[in-house]
Amino acid sequence: MASILRHPDPDLPFVVEVDASRRGLGAVLSQRHGEPGTLHPYAFYSRKLTAAEANYDVGNQELLLIKAALEEWHHWLEGVRHPFQVLTDHRNLEYLCGAKHLNPRQARWALFFTRFLFTMTYHPGSKNGKVDALSRQFEAASEPVQPDLILPATAILAPVQWNLVEEIWRAHADEPPPTGCLPTKVFVPQQFRLQVMQWVHEAPSSGHPGIRRATQLIRRRFWWPSLGPDVEGYVRACFTCAQARTGRQFPEGLLEPLPIPRRPWSHLSVDFLMDLPDLGGFTAVMVVVDQFSKGCKLIPLKGLPMAMQSEAMFNHMFRNFGLPEDIVSDQGSQFTSRVWGSLCARLGIGVSLSSDYHPQSNGQAERLNQEIGWFLRSYCSREQQQWNEFLPWAEYAQNSLIHSSTGLTPFQCVLGYQPPLFPWSGEPSDVPAVEEWYRLSQEVWERAHVRLQRAVRRQRIQADWRCCPPPFYQVGQRVWLSTRNLRLKLPCCKLSPKFVGLFEIIRQVKPVAYRLRLLASYRICPTFHVSLLKPAHPSAGGAMACEEPPPPLDIEGSPAYQKDPENLLDIAIRLKLDAPGVQIF
Repeated sequence: MASILRHPDPDLPFVVEVDASRRGLGAVLSQRHGEPGTLHPYAFYSRKLTAAEANYDVGNQELLLIKAALEEWHHWLEGVRHPFQVLTDHRNLEYLCGAKHLNPRQARWALFFTRFLFTMTYHPGSKNGKVDALSRQFEAASEPVQPDLILPATAILAPVQWNLVEEIWRAHADEPPPTGCLPTKVFVPQQFRLQVMQWVHEAPSSGHPGIRRATQLIRRRFWWPSLGPDVEGYVRACFTCAQARTGRQFPEGLLEPLPIPRRPWSHLSVDFLMDLPDLGGFTAVMVVVDQFSKGCKLIPLKGLPMAMQSEAMFNHMFRNFGLPEDIVSDQGSQFTSRVWGSLCARLGIGVSLSSDYHPQSNGQAERLNQEIGWFLRSYCSREQQQWNEFLPWAEYAQNSLIHSSTGLTPFQCVLGYQPPLFPWSGEPSDVPAVEEWYRLSQEVWERAHVRLQRAVRRQRIQADWRCCPPPFYQVGQRVWLSTRNLRLKLPCCKLSPKFVGLFEIIRQVKPVAYRLRLLASYRICPTFHVSLLKPAHPSAGGAMACEEPPPPLDIEGSPAYQKDPENLLDIAIRLKLDAPGVQIF
């Protein structure tokens, strides 16, 4: 085994081994370590002789090599503490220092050698193995050298091929291949096709390729009439691919807009702005959006207690604008509690919950949350303890801006006029009669309703442009569930499956929302948007191949769910109130 180069030790004497041949020069810089006589290399030097140098006699070539080696390593050898040795297989060089007659070239080199403190020692050529290899040109052997293999080739290739090709040949050795099979391809009978597809698709050397690449790999060597459809069905039904791969098509599920209201404050969207600096106990803001006028009410709260939420809605909303017909919210615990459900049921208010992991269903409140966050960051990013003082101004600003859907400000939709944004210095006008105000309000509302319809159509076209129609799932069909918003109990998220399952569909809630039969340990809402689902394809035999149980779910990292949203209003059902049922979008 070749020695590994080390860093030189300046406290130890150096040894320079040299050897010249007809073609090149070779030298090794070494030091003695450990046992006496053991040389450890520190540097190698080798180069080819020029045309003029090749004409030198042997003595001059050896002397040239010593000069070249000392020039190469002069930073180590010049000014050393101990004299270093030069080992050469040319004995005549030992008498160089005492020679009295030198040619001009040797005289110049002898003058160069005076810079170094060294002695020349004869070293037989049979012991100069390292420098001999450096000074000679490699010559190919007359016979090829066969390396010693750790394992025979058959031991490596046999598990990969499984002797499958030989079995296929033996199966139809006496029969000619059918028409259409090229002589360079192997015809695969029916009983071996599944093994061939499994061998090509699941081998580590192919890496579970897609339909097109798997078909190309199989067609390199095999053929049968229905090769393309068979490979497509096998890859679609592959359990591993379904878990590990994500789709490249547009997300499924076209836009299902909320119903357009006929008057202001009849349909509300509610959400919360959380984790604000503590200001007298207030750390949250309840954001209420009117789906008709796009107006908003910002109500500061002390956290998210259920009783305070209901009281705030009554004091700030219901007593000023009347009872709404429907309230859209997410599936937070404050909206799925019995307190909130019972209050809405007693007041005859419908409750619409957005589907899990699909905030677009309550997009109006989510968007306004961003706007309020931008406003507060703009005015109180440095004095964050004053956010409560700017909250009324944020509400006034939002209600004074023209909304793109209605073409009006929320103040114009609700009040029939636009309050001044800045102090008004003009003459006050007469107060209009009640009938005139009501007529103008009706005209404004009708105009706003028409514009809302146009906006919904425009938003639907824009949203559906990057979506594809959802597949129709039947009750009882089994599907895959995306892990995009789930936290699995696995060490690495990067290597975790993209889909888990299989789960059975128990009901279609909306055209783009389905309810699944989840595991008992999955304490999350069982209703999901269609974009989070993927159909499961049966294998050639009609069953799901290689089905495995889904991995456990980390409840601490995922939104917990304890009860079905529709069953949370069982108090209202027992009271037999005429309240609209819970809807999920």
